[in-house]
Amino acid sequence: MQKFIVTGGKRLRGELRLQGSKNSSLPIIAAAMLCSDECVLKNCPRITDVYAASRILNCTGCKCSFSGNTAVTDSRCMNNNEIPENLMSEMRSSIIFMGAMLGRCGECNVSIPGGCELGPRPIDMHLAALRKMGADIREEMGRIRCRATGKRLHGARISLAFPSVGATENIILSAAAADGETIINNAAREPEICDLCGFLRKCGADISGDGESRIVVNGREKLHGCEYTVMPDRIAGATYLSMAAASGGEIILTNACVSEMEPFLSVLEQTGCSISADENTIYLRNGSRLKAVGDRIRTMPHPGFPTDAQAVLMSALLKAEGTSVFEENIFDCRYRHTDAFMKMGADIQVMGKIAVIKGVKRIYGTSADATDLRGGAAMISAALSAEGTSEIGSIYHIDRGYENIEKAVRLLGGDMQRVGM
Repeated sequence: MQKFIVTGGKRLRGELRLQGSKNSSLPIIAAAMLCSDECVLKNCPRITDVYAASRILNCTGCKCSFSGNTAVTDSRCMNNNEIPENLMSEMRSSIIFMGAMLGRCGECNVSIPGGCELGPRPIDMHLAALRKMGADIREEMGRIRCRATGKRLHGARISLAFPSVGATENIILSAAAADGETIINNAAREPEICDLCGFLRKCGADISGDGESRIVVNGREKLHGCEYTVMPDRIAGATYLSMAAASGGEIILTNACVSEMEPFLSVLEQTGCSISADENTIYLRNGSRLKAVGDRIRTMPHPGFPTDAQAVLMSALLKAEGTSVFEENIFDCRYRHTDAFMKMGADIQVMGKIAVIKGVKRIYGTSADATDLRGGAAMISAALSAEGTSEIGSIYHIDRGYENIEKAVRLLGGDMQRVGM
């Protein structure tokens, strides 16, 4: 089993180009299934979740190959609408292939997806929306069998009880190839939703309102291929900025999505870091001990503070002067990384969805397993600002979302190695 060995105490300094977005690449790869010919997707991150999405595409008879950070897909030979359980179990977002397959084939057979264990993430909203669009859905022994009752799904007016990113994506994917108009009320507004819609529009889809709470999709019987560049990864950006801030360092982050990262940047700036930015570059400098964030940090759907950035920001506040308070409003089990932080000497109290962090002057290296993708990245960040050496196991979680994270840290002057088979 592989693990990361991280020795702390070095200030991270340097320039880093931000990878492409994991949370955009996955639905866009699924969306390529709707196209009648080849798609060229640039700026895809080389991460295990993207490779898993590629394997799912290939198992349906489509083709997906990688060279560098470019994925080339061809869906003309699609001949299978069933995804085996072993592929579905590799990542939670594999459920988005349900909407794409329904849109393309009018039927699909998938299993309940896997991924990080962050508490209940029911797909009830996905299924209810697809039923409203004319899908007959049956759940049998962990499998979900869907079939359009007509030749194609039809448009519908759908109001989501919560602005779920996954549900919004599945509806958009199925609606893009449905018959008629679909209106999604209380839609998710995340930048990755806009990126998916941008790709689909370039393929000939008729979509408007993305980035707002009401999205309108007029279905098209056929979509064509295109060349498209995936947006930068705002959560990876938040991670590397948090690492630099925690280590008292200095970083220039290029290929950044500055406006999309504003909810995070505005909170990080309260810690006393000097932050400046232009259209696609962020500069951060921190030469002193960070300050605690005075206001409660509440995770919320976009444009609120992103839940995926909660753990990495917390890692930067472990040694901050004062007390910071987090309120996790998206997932039930998103404080599992705090056990590792407390092993390092952090002062943290968790009470339900509230976590109170009282800054300490020192934290120390330890051995711990990554609990999930973002929690694992946060453990690396904490280890880089700790005294001594840390060993982080179960790093397959981290590899799901970060492209060569150890090389990125070393590029910034950090001491981090991947060891093991």
